[in-house]
Amino acid sequence: MDFHLTEEQLQVKKWIRSLAKEKFSEKAFTWQKTGKIPWENAQALAEHGLMGMTLAEEDGGQGSSLLDALIVMEELAKVCPHTADMFQVGNFGAIRQLSAFGKPELKKRVLPGILAGKKLISVGMSEPNAGSATTDLKTTAEVRGDKVIINGSKIFNTHGPHNSYYVVWARFGEGVKSSGAVLVESGSPGFTRGKTERHMSGEEHCALYFEDCEVPVENILISENGFRKLFTMFNVERIGNATRAMSLAQAAFDIAVEHAKVREQFGKSLAEFQGIQWKVAEMKVKLDAARLLLYRAASNADKGAPVPVETSIAKFYANTAAFEVAHEAVQILGGYGYSDESPVEYIFRRVRGWMIAGGTLEMLKNNIAKDVFQMKFSQRK
Repeated sequence: MDFHLTEEQLQVKKWIRSLAKEKFSEKAFTWQKTGKIPWENAQALAEHGLMGMTLAEEDGGQGSSLLDALIVMEELAKVCPHTADMFQVGNFGAIRQLSAFGKPELKKRVLPGILAGKKLISVGMSEPNAGSATTDLKTTAEVRGDKVIINGSKIFNTHGPHNSYYVVWARFGEGVKSSGAVLVESGSPGFTRGKTERHMSGEEHCALYFEDCEVPVENILISENGFRKLFTMFNVERIGNATRAMSLAQAAFDIAVEHAKVREQFGKSLAEFQGIQWKVAEMKVKLDAARLLLYRAASNADKGAPVPVETSIAKFYANTAAFEVAHEAVQILGGYGYSDESPVEYIFRRVRGWMIAGGTLEMLKNNIAKDVFQMKFSQRK
C-alpha cells in the first residue's frame, strides 16, 4: 500500500495547477453571477486533451485511470469550480453511461461534440415524485418500429437549459426489470424544457417534458435490467461530485488560513488564537481523510467503475467534510466570508448542494449499512 502519487501523477498535478491559474483564474467564481456556460474553458480543456481522459481510446478518449482524472479535477476545482464542472461533463458524468452502453454508431455521432467542449450532456433521472426512490420512476419508453416513444418528465438536471443531450432513465415495460435508458437530443419531436430555475448556488436547471417524444431506436442505451448497470457508471459521477466538493473546501481552507495569518485582532494575528488553531487543525484532518477515501475508491475502480460501498463511503464523508470545512472557513473570515464578493460564500452554498445531488447522505448511509450487515433493507412500508 503506497499513499504517494507517482512521479508522473505529480507532474500532471503541477501542470494542471499551472494551466488552471493561467487559463481559468481570471474569471473564476464569476460564472455563477452571469448565468453563462464557460464554453471557452471547456474548449481549452479539450485542446489540452483533458476532455474524455477516462473514456476508451476507441471512443475518442485517452483511456486514463479514474484516479488520474480525480487528480486533474482537484487542481481545476480549487482554481475555478465552473471549469471543473466542464471537466465533469467530459469525464465523470452522463458521458460515461453513453460510452459504456451506447452503440458504436451513436457514440461516433454524439461524443465528438462533447469531447470538443462544444456540447453538454447530463442524466435525466429525478422526477417530481421519484428522487432517491429511482425504482419509482414513471417515465416510459416504448419501441415502435424504428422509433422509441417516451412519455414522462424529469427535474433537477445539471445544466438543464443548456444541454444538447440527456441520458433519460425510463421503463420499457412493467416492473423494475424493465428499467433502462435512452439518449434524447434537444430538438427531438415531443421534447420540451420548462422554465429556467436556479439552485441556491446559482446553477440553472429546468424540468424536462416528454409527450410522445420520438427518438431513433438506435438511441437506446439499455432496455432491460438497467438500474444495476446504470448505477455502476453513476458511481463514477458520484466520485466526480465528491471530488469537486472536497476540492472547493480545500480552496476555502486555503483562503481561511491565509486570512488568519494576516488578520489582526487585539494586537495579534488570528492564527495566534488557540480557537482558530483548533478549527484549522480539524479542517485539515477532515480534508486529508476525505482525499484518502476518494483516492481509495478511485484506485480500486475495476475497468473504470469504483466499488459501490467505497464510493458511498467516500462521497458521504467528502460531502460532509466539505460542508463543515466551508462553514468554518466562513466563520474564520467573519464578515468578509459572508460577503458575496468572497469565493468562500459561494463555496459554502455550492458544497451544500452536493449533499443532495448524486445520492443523498441518507441513501449513502443506507448503502453502507447494507454492506456492513450483508442484508437488504427495504425502505418501503
